[in-house]
Amino acid sequence: MPNANNDSLTQSSTNELSHVQRRAVSELLRVSPVADDLARRFQEAGFTLALVGGSVRDALLGRLGNDLDFTTDARPEDVLKIVRPWADAVWEVGIAFGTVGCRKADFDIEVTTYRSEAYDRTSRKPEVSYGDSIEEDLVRRDFTVNAMAVALPEKEFIDPHNGLEDLAARVLRTPGTPEESFSDDPLRMMRAARFAAQLDFEVAPEVVTAMTEMSGRLEIVSAERVRDELNKLILSDHPRKGLKLLVDTGLAALVLPELPALRLERDEHHRHKDVYEHTLTVLEQAIALEAPRDQPGGGPDLVLRLAALLHDIGKPRTRRFEKDGRVSFHHHEVVGAKMTKARMTKLKYSNELVKDVTKLVELHLRFHGYGTGEWTDSAVRRYVRDAGPLLDRLHKLTRSDCTTRNKRKANALSRAYDGLEERIARLQEQEELDAIRPDLDGNQIMEILGVGPGPQVGKAYKHMLEMRLEHGPMSHDEAVAALKEWWAAQG
Repeated sequence: MPNANNDSLTQSSTNELSHVQRRAVSELLRVSPVADDLARRFQEAGFTLALVGGSVRDALLGRLGNDLDFTTDARPEDVLKIVRPWADAVWEVGIAFGTVGCRKADFDIEVTTYRSEAYDRTSRKPEVSYGDSIEEDLVRRDFTVNAMAVALPEKEFIDPHNGLEDLAARVLRTPGTPEESFSDDPLRMMRAARFAAQLDFEVAPEVVTAMTEMSGRLEIVSAERVRDELNKLILSDHPRKGLKLLVDTGLAALVLPELPALRLERDEHHRHKDVYEHTLTVLEQAIALEAPRDQPGGGPDLVLRLAALLHDIGKPRTRRFEKDGRVSFHHHEVVGAKMTKARMTKLKYSNELVKDVTKLVELHLRFHGYGTGEWTDSAVRRYVRDAGPLLDRLHKLTRSDCTTRNKRKANALSRAYDGLEERIARLQEQEELDAIRPDLDGNQIMEILGVGPGPQVGKAYKHMLEMRLEHGPMSHDEAVAALKEWWAAQG
């Protein structure tokens, strides 16, 4: 007797597949003019061309952008001969790995020769060898959902590893065994976590097992490649999913060991919350505060997200059990800032990004001295001055850092921060806080004191800046009097 549940599941899967295929047809029709034109040129030169990998996957998901990936049996030098007369621009950055890039109208295109690549046990760079068939090319790709192709211009769908079914089931599997795939390129283990986060897919159990058993192989991959994958994961729609996978498989212990270290053992009376879960919640709450993509400067904010992820990494090193039974993390923001700088430097982040994220980690607790509005105007000015151009991100990070389930406490914190933002806005309107400068510049200081350039001028400038922060704007006469009074006190 047929099983009604199985029939229902089969029908559901069939419906999902047909829906996926309809979306793909629509997406492929949109890019057909440029894709078919390029395919005809390859055909006339005696070669084949197929849309492949992420482009096919995204077409099936209804999210194909203007970045198109193709594969071909033509060698890179032949690809160059074909695309140079046709493209608006050509670049050869990836040609050592068989990839030629070009731009045509609004499309960024990469054409890669059929290939197979593998690491040896000590190399940080893949060894590239070219293949002769698209099937050989697809089997070396990372996941089945990226191992589909559409041969052009005839639009023949090629799916030797059932990627379409895995796409409909929203699961990540490897074309061959996971062990073979991750041996070829250990970075694929991180890519599994990244795709889980980007696509909100589940990772097949055998893939998770291989990631766990082979995590140590990631050590041979360059810091730059690891960093780029981590960024893509963090900037995805579901970073918690990918980060938890990195932690659970042991990959995070190599990439970002400060994250699993946040899973502190709870003391028997549960007097502090789970810092690891708190951190992931702060990250999600920070993401919710980002400006929408369609607004100027909107969309995923790497600086804010990294700061949210790293803001409490100083806690394990500063945890103390006090005599009264409380748990403290004194100065964890200072320790965390130093750890942030060290980790981001090791991952080869830019100096500017390191500086910005480190500053946010260092400042993330400053607001908690505000209480219910006791800060003087000078304290508010210093808060703005210290945050500088990061002030808006600091607002978001500080608000995100409240994960208490006590609604009364959460509402009180929110009201207090509302009050601080209102005071900042009021002072900014009155005093142009974003450009705080002393009421006298260096040239005026030298003229009033009758001195030339030197360390005394710097000290006088710093004193006048402190006066400005403490008391707000002064008239010219008041500033001159204050400077002369300070100068007299210097003897």
